[in-house]
Amino acid sequence: MANNTADHPPGNSVAEGNHDGDFGVTMMELRSLMELRSGEAVNKIRDTYGDVQGICRRLKTSSIEGLSGNPNDLEKRHTAFGKNFIPPKKPKTFLQLVWEALQDVTLIILEIAAIISLGLSFYHPPGGDSEACGQVAGGVEDEGEAQAGWIEGAAILFSVIIVVLVTAFNDWSKEKQFRGLQSRIEQEQKFTVIRKGQVIQISVAEIVVGDIAQIKYGDLLPADGILIQGNDLKIDESSLTGESDQVRKSAEKDPMLLSGTHVMEGSGKMVVSAVGLNSQTGIIFTLLGAGENDEEKKVKKTKTQDGIALEIQPLKSEEAAESEEKEEAKPKAKVNQALVTKKEKSVLQGKLTRLAVQIGKAGLIMSALTVIILILYFVIDTFGIQGRTWLAECTPIYIQYFVKFLIIGVTVLVVAVPEGLPLAVTISLAYSVKKMMKDNNLVRHLDACETMGNATAICSDKTGTLTMNRMTVVQAYVGDTHYKTVPEPDIIKPETLETLVNSISINSAYTTKILPPEKEGGLPRHVGNKTECALLGLVLDMKRDYQPIRDEIPEEKFYKVYTFNSSRKSMSTVLKNADGGFRMYSKGASEIVLRKCSRILDAQGQPRVFKPKDRDEMVRKVIEPMACDGLRTICVAYRDFPAEGGEPEWDSENDILNDLTCIAVVGIEDPVRPEVPEAISKCQRAGITVRMVTGDNINTARAIATKCGILIPGEDFLCLEGKEFNQQIRNDRGEVEQERLDKVWPKLRVLARSSPTDKHTLVKGIIDSTVGETRQVVAVTGDGTNDGPALKKADVGFAMGIAGTDVAKEASDIILTDDNFTSIVKAVMWGRNVYDSISKFLQFQLTVNVVAVIVAFTGACITQDSPLKAVQMLWVNLIMDTLASLALATEPPTESLLLRKPYGRDKPLISRTMMKNILGHAVFQLVVIFTLLFAGEKLFDIDSGRNAPLHSPPSEHYTIVFNVFVMMQLFNEINARKIHGERNVFEGIYRNPIFCSVVLGTFILQIIIVQFGGKPFSCTPLNIEQWLWCVFIGVGELLWGQLISAIPTHRLKFLKEAGHGIRKEEIHEEELTEGADEIDHAEMELRRGQILWFRGLNRIQTQMDVVYTFQTGQAAVPGALRRQPSVVSQHNDTTAAKTLSSPTPAASSSTAGN
Repeated sequence: MANNTADHPPGNSVAEGNHDGDFGVTMMELRSLMELRSGEAVNKIRDTYGDVQGICRRLKTSSIEGLSGNPNDLEKRHTAFGKNFIPPKKPKTFLQLVWEALQDVTLIILEIAAIISLGLSFYHPPGGDSEACGQVAGGVEDEGEAQAGWIEGAAILFSVIIVVLVTAFNDWSKEKQFRGLQSRIEQEQKFTVIRKGQVIQISVAEIVVGDIAQIKYGDLLPADGILIQGNDLKIDESSLTGESDQVRKSAEKDPMLLSGTHVMEGSGKMVVSAVGLNSQTGIIFTLLGAGENDEEKKVKKTKTQDGIALEIQPLKSEEAAESEEKEEAKPKAKVNQALVTKKEKSVLQGKLTRLAVQIGKAGLIMSALTVIILILYFVIDTFGIQGRTWLAECTPIYIQYFVKFLIIGVTVLVVAVPEGLPLAVTISLAYSVKKMMKDNNLVRHLDACETMGNATAICSDKTGTLTMNRMTVVQAYVGDTHYKTVPEPDIIKPETLETLVNSISINSAYTTKILPPEKEGGLPRHVGNKTECALLGLVLDMKRDYQPIRDEIPEEKFYKVYTFNSSRKSMSTVLKNADGGFRMYSKGASEIVLRKCSRILDAQGQPRVFKPKDRDEMVRKVIEPMACDGLRTICVAYRDFPAEGGEPEWDSENDILNDLTCIAVVGIEDPVRPEVPEAISKCQRAGITVRMVTGDNINTARAIATKCGILIPGEDFLCLEGKEFNQQIRNDRGEVEQERLDKVWPKLRVLARSSPTDKHTLVKGIIDSTVGETRQVVAVTGDGTNDGPALKKADVGFAMGIAGTDVAKEASDIILTDDNFTSIVKAVMWGRNVYDSISKFLQFQLTVNVVAVIVAFTGACITQDSPLKAVQMLWVNLIMDTLASLALATEPPTESLLLRKPYGRDKPLISRTMMKNILGHAVFQLVVIFTLLFAGEKLFDIDSGRNAPLHSPPSEHYTIVFNVFVMMQLFNEINARKIHGERNVFEGIYRNPIFCSVVLGTFILQIIIVQFGGKPFSCTPLNIEQWLWCVFIGVGELLWGQLISAIPTHRLKFLKEAGHGIRKEEIHEEELTEGADEIDHAEMELRRGQILWFRGLNRIQTQMDVVYTFQTGQAAVPGALRRQPSVVSQHNDTTAAKTLSSPTPAASSSTAGN
């Protein structure tokens, strides 16, 4: 690989390196260097460059000052080494989308029928006595009419074109929105680099080769780099190598850092050595035939690598595994669990699919019957009753009849299939997602938005979500005295103060700072770790400054750092003294650090012995009172290692972190956000249980939970610590038992001192539980790297946009851009709104379908011609599907949505109230239409339109039938705005301008069609009186609606519900029976490369695909392997496991690299 430098100038030697713009190392050299691991890499660096500093010199950068940030220099680096950007896949062009929309089965049938009809209308049989062909040619005497025969075919083609364009436009706008969201997520990803000696944050795309980047716990590395200096750095490289063990990195042993890997512990500085397509992740993308797939890299929303891997067979197992690892970024065992739970991810999708398919089947049967009956009737009538013979010259005329019947049949089908459903869901979700942005919810996985409406439990973090995450020290225990407010600096002994200030300034991440406020009179800005900011705030309150101390002892002088992690719960920094001894500063959770203290500084600033009984007394008198005030307690301590003792054994942590001297214990307050108690009471009213899961001690947690209203005095609830929780739910062998968990979680409200595993266990336990009537739908908030598994396991994972690490955001479904709990309540509102919008649309759509199908079917059977013509049906279909989905799916949510309990997974989409509305309105409409059809000519005193010959002009009679039908739908659209039996259907209608404009627009279009539509629409203009009657009958819908809502639903026992969710027992059967089909459909889905939410006006084909797809939860988010159909994924899992376990990590990544 290194010698493949044809398109790049060969590497310059250092001697020539001073030519402007030439770097002492080429891109290819760096690329091949990055493919080496651990020992090999260290040797190669030593042999070729001397050390990492040598590489920095050749890249013309300083490991301390960083790059100058000069635009010319950055431009040169872009030219020489590329940009940190993997170009996205080109979006589908509008024409491609049009072509896709044309693939629809029903549309194709219509097109063919229309073309035949067109062709036949231009073909006039030579000679031939038209009488001989019987009544067939009844109306053809009029030459002008015969000429107009082509109009119907043309009109159908035209309607098809309109439908196709609408579909394509919807797809196109979705794609555009998706890309907008995409780039927004990308712009928000920032990374810390050093330029001109200043630590700044730049967007990931601006990083260049030679940048000095600061990395810390929780980062997702945006480019390849070589470690310059690291503290206790551990990296999770499973996304590239598939090894789930964390890899320890150090400048001496293994300095290679790869893009796409996660920093799990520690911190450090690296020089960026490869970006974009030349980084390890980029190389894999190029291998996968991507080079385009940006979406896959950042947001696992689209067709991920495995989608492509399926097409490039040789790569299949290995790359599929990589993308799967990337998706999971956690041990394999969890992958299999994820397969099971993600299967029933989106509740609504599943219910809709089943419903759409049932309706589609019914429509298919009805349309087939219509065609058969029409043809039979015609054949029997013409050749049987009238006893004619089939003459050759009459063939075209007969064929024309058959084509007409086929068109009617297809039209029935078109109206029966609710292709507006996918569109309504899409519009509703897209609208919600757009609006949720304003409510600080950045939705990454579409189905999360709707799942949130069904949420029954929320497990929330405390810090930053329920509280303001502006930590301040409010109490302190220093020199044997407990100060209830921050003490004045002159009260404390100078020696003690000196030690305390040094300890805090040095033993905290240097990226944590307190900056001056942005606005005059604002609060100082806290940057970095909030707890450390509070301690630095204490230093400033003591009239001291931490910066000079940090300048004197830069990070390079640290001898050893034990960074904070969830198991240690403390952080320590070791400095080497001038005399050869060492001093270690530590800080951490008070109950943990105090246990390791054997001395404490007294009022004179002298260490005195600190025994266990002193400790217990201190816990009782100082720590517990602080905790009961809702404070988090932190202990600050130090330890000296004398020079004569020699160098301690740094790796045996327990011996090092022991025998400490306590300097002080401080109580840090994080005030509850003022709006949180209100939000939590809303959740409780809405039937959602809020649980708090926090790392704080139990007293602090309880105090905060009471302030928030999670704990209500006098209720029966549990507050547990992580340790106790584990004792209660695990058996003697230490395994979690579901029955034990089921005893604990229903009453559990606060879990304190919990580890990330406890959080994951709790979430998994609640989701898997079968205690209640319905399965719980759990939302989880998280910000730390270690929350990843819990966020992934939950039905909806919320990551914090401000405090969250990249890893947490990657695992989440929704990002809270303001880290605020109230935004979660907004998400619930939107989720419920989506569900209700779809139900409103269904209620409306099904009424139209039932009526249109019955009218077309019976009309065709009785009068040999559908009262509603093909083009009219297509128009009805268009307004009732496309426009109604726009109108009803964009209703804004109201607070009243939070006053009901969640629907749950098994609640049918169409409730009995809705069924009552659908059937009630259908009866009214059918009575009206049939009255008009069979007695309309007498009522309006016009000619009858029944039994008209083939090409006769449109009659006023049938025009009135059509017009009344549309008017009733229009007014019924207003009825459909309420689905819970409310009386006032106009309530809040002015808040939805889209609805009003759609209804008005439809009305105007209908006037144009009737008055000027003429032959293509089979309409004749009506006079004003007839119009008023039509509108009057339409308004009757509103009055009839009031009548229906007056009938109590519970009296109508015969009403059935429809559109149930998939029950647990059924899932397993379906897995077995549909296994064979699933693979093909999944592959078809992937091949079609449907990146986005499922396509708009897709008819039967979608209905069928969708069945298979949704049972596997795949179409909504064609994500990574876990979302593929069970059969495929299990197969891939095993092959992936085999491929990955065989080569060493080094070997497997170098194979990926070559």
